[in-house]
Parts: sequence; C-alpha cells; structure tokens
Amino acid sequence: MAVLLVPALIASISLFPLLGVYILRFLLKTAGDRLRRSTSARRELILQRVQLDEQHLSSSREAPPRTEDEDWERVESYAASTAEKRATYQEKGYAGVIGFFHPFCNAGGGGERVLWAAVRATQQRWPRAVCVVYSGDHDVDKAAMIKRVHTSFGISLHAPTLVLLYLSTRHLVLASTYPRFTLLGQSLGSLVVAYDAFGLLVPDIFIDTMGYAFTLAFAKYLFPKMPVGAYVHYPIISTDMLGSLDDRSGGKGVNAGAGAGLRGKAKKIYWRLFARLYGWVGSHIDVVMCNSTWTRGHITALWNTKNQPHSFAKIIYPPCPVEEMERRINVSANAEKERKHQILYIAQFRPEKNHPLILRSFAEYVRNLPEGSDPAQLVLIGSVRSNSPDELHIYNLRLQAHELSIDKITEFITDAPYFTILKYLQTASVGTNGMWNEHFGIGVVEYLAAGLIPVVHDSGGPKLDIVVPRDGKPTGYHAETAAEFAEGYRRVMQMEPEERYAMRVRGREVAKTFTEEAFARKWIEQVEKLVSMQTGRA
Repeated sequence: MAVLLVPALIASISLFPLLGVYILRFLLKTAGDRLRRSTSARRELILQRVQLDEQHLSSSREAPPRTEDEDWERVESYAASTAEKRATYQEKGYAGVIGFFHPFCNAGGGGERVLWAAVRATQQRWPRAVCVVYSGDHDVDKAAMIKRVHTSFGISLHAPTLVLLYLSTRHLVLASTYPRFTLLGQSLGSLVVAYDAFGLLVPDIFIDTMGYAFTLAFAKYLFPKMPVGAYVHYPIISTDMLGSLDDRSGGKGVNAGAGAGLRGKAKKIYWRLFARLYGWVGSHIDVVMCNSTWTRGHITALWNTKNQPHSFAKIIYPPCPVEEMERRINVSANAEKERKHQILYIAQFRPEKNHPLILRSFAEYVRNLPEGSDPAQLVLIGSVRSNSPDELHIYNLRLQAHELSIDKITEFITDAPYFTILKYLQTASVGTNGMWNEHFGIGVVEYLAAGLIPVVHDSGGPKLDIVVPRDGKPTGYHAETAAEFAEGYRRVMQMEPEERYAMRVRGREVAKTFTEEAFARKWIEQVEKLVSMQTGRA
C-alpha cells in the first residue's frame, strides 16, 4: 500500500516540493502506524511462544544426541559458556524484538556466516531479546535452519528466542527479475519486500545484514522512532564500478568495458544518478558497520556522513573460524610433508567470483610444470543457491574445465558440510581467490588460519586487509591476470619447505585479527547504540 502511494505523489511533489515531502512523510507514517497495530496480535503470540519454549527447554534439559566426541565436547562447551552469559545478563537485559532483514539467510555464504554470528552474539548479550529473521526460504523450517547453521558454520543458536518469518515477495529483489535497470529495480523491489516483512511483524530495532539500504530509509519514514542499522558487505554502487565501465582488460568485474558507445554513456549517467540516490538513502541510517577497509572507503564517500561522528561506518571484520582452524589443523614443520600439490578456491558459485580466471590460471600453471612433478589438483568448493542461475553457471564452469583439458584434475564440490571444508584446508598448499574487488574474503582468512599460502586478486579486502605483510615479510601473493596467478602458484610450490612453513606461520598470525570473538565484541558495541536509542525513545 505505502509503496504504491509513491508514484501517485510524484506529480504533487514536483509542483509543491516541500508540501509534497510533508504529505509523503505523513502518509508513510500513517501506514507505519497501521502496520504496527495490525501486527500487534502476532507479536504477542510470538512473545508467548518464546516464553513457553524457554520454559520447556529449561525444564527438559535433554542432551543432544552424541555424534563424534569432538562435536559433543564442542556442543557442551558452547552450552556451558552460553548458559553462563545468559545468566549474567538475564536480569538487566534488553527484552525487545530485533529484526534481521536477510531474505536469503539459507544461502550458505560469507554473508550468512555474518548473519548467524550476529544473531548468536545478540542472543548471548541480550538473552531476553527476540531475534526475528525475515527469510524467503520457505522450504527450511527453524529446526532445519539451526542444524544447517551448525553444520555449515559451526555456529550454535539458542532456538527459543530465534524466530523465522517467511516473506512472500523475495523474487522482487532477484537480479533476474529486472533485465533492465537492475540496480534500481532491485532497490525499489526491496521496498515491497520490506513492507512484506513489516506486515508480518514490526520489530523494535531493524537491521539489514544483506545490503538492502533502501529498506532502512523506508523503515525510517514508516516508523520515524525506530532505530535502524546496516552491516554493509559492499556498496551496491561505487566509484570502482563506474570506472570498470571504461575497462578494456575484462578483469574488472562483470560490467568491465560496458561503457562503450551511446548505450554505455547512458549507463554511466544512470549509475551516477543512482549513486546520488544511494547516498541519500544511506544518510537515514543510524548505525553503519562495514566489513572491510575497501567497503568503508566507498561508503563514507557515497553516503552523507558530514554530520556523522567519526565512528560512523565502523569497520567490523566478518567472523572467521580462526580459533577452530587453530584447534583442528596442525601447522608445523612436521605437518608440511602432509600438504598436497593442491590449490583450493572456496567461494560461492556466482559469476562475480570469477572462477573462469582461476580455471585458466590453473591450466597455464599445469602446462608449465616440469616433467616428473607431482600431479596437481584444483578444488573448487562453494554453495549453490536453489532456483537461481548458479546451477547453470557451475555447468558452464565444468564445460570450461573440459575445454582447458583440466577436468580430470579439477574437483567441484557444492554445498559442502563444514567437516569437508576442513579436510581440504588440512591438505591443500595454496588458497586462491579470483574476484575483482572482493569486499572482504572470509575464505581467504580461512586459508591463512589453516596454514595455506594465498594467491589472491590484487584488489579489495584480500589486498588491503588480509594478505598483508607480517613483520615486513609477505604472507601470500597478489595477482590480476591468469599468468600472474600461475606464477604465484609456482612460487609457492617451488619454495623450500622451511620457507613455506615460515610463511604459513606468518599468515596464521595475521588471521588472529579476524576471530569470531572480535566480531562479537564489536558487533555488540554497535548494536548497544541501537538498543540505547530504542529504550531512550520508548
């Protein structure tokens, strides 16, 4: 309803700008008040259900079924630490409803690791708060979601205070829905999806963890007193994207070289106008968190931050299982001989991850191997979104591997469980990443923590934050072309074992910057601002 009012008011706004803005704000606030009233009964039912589930859990105390001894000890350890933290905050904790807008919460990528680690940290800090995740994954209920989160990420969630609410309009944020004007289409579509979410339940605090900034500005107009926050993985438009339109190398993302001709000039104008709109949207957000130096640089340049404090757009590195890697994977001089002639790429199977570059670089590396070398292997591990173009994409990657004559030595693994990923992190020697301007790169941190030597794209988070010198010495290599990647693999494989081991140790030290504990601590610091704003306005 509220979204449909916007086009009808454009004419009046153009004639009477100031009056039009006031009318728009009034109508949207009226719609917000109506949403709050219409969802109040569901809110009460949800809170009652949470209370009953908490009582049932505390009375039953049934232990989960024993699996492997290590997993059992891990569950027990987590349960004990969580119980202690929950008891500490039980009396003084915040008891509101915190909404997490993440329509693709079952995608299994780095963004989802951030979401569920954020939910866990929120549950531990505010045990009485209810964490509502707005999801479009209708085929996954709460029990299955909790199980998958534990299997994929090793993150254990407190079931009673976690609520999944299912969206019916998620298709409106899919890029495939908008063959033309995709950025604008997805952004306007996200308003409808946000209205869908608020029609299910209006939270006390609203946090977008997937990158739909337009939903937060929309929430501010519907509910002016609602604190809103954003965890930004990457800006949906950036100066680097604008620059890529004139790129002729083909190495700067999926839009490289798209600025040629009359159509390209029109695209540039469209993107520049959209960037201004994106900046206006960002100025409405109360708390902004960025996942890397690269992301923060673009967000502070694009969003209106002149009147914001220095802490605006705080860098909070994504949570990485560094402690888990250190516990499970041995990095020592003796373990060096257990590493195989294996190159590993952990990334979702999407076009922007640039798997074709890695396939070409591996083919070139193999062609130039000296005779008698140990057989090399490339292992590609990543998630595939259901009902998406990802399945066709991975099919085309298999065809490319066949055309490059490396299909027999290239392994594709989709939706791998956590223990499978650990197995390959224990045996591979090199970890790679081919994405241009990867906003962060959780997989790259996992490489370092597991002792792999990274050969990554010379851009974005892997360049600025992760694969950086330690004590003045390198922890990996940067590359842009297939030839440069192949040279990076060669340099690693031809090192003396002692030199390779020393580089692995330096990399593991760098990885300690990105622990799950560090993420949880910084996440809580920022969300506490939202809680203070909400309780102060109540």
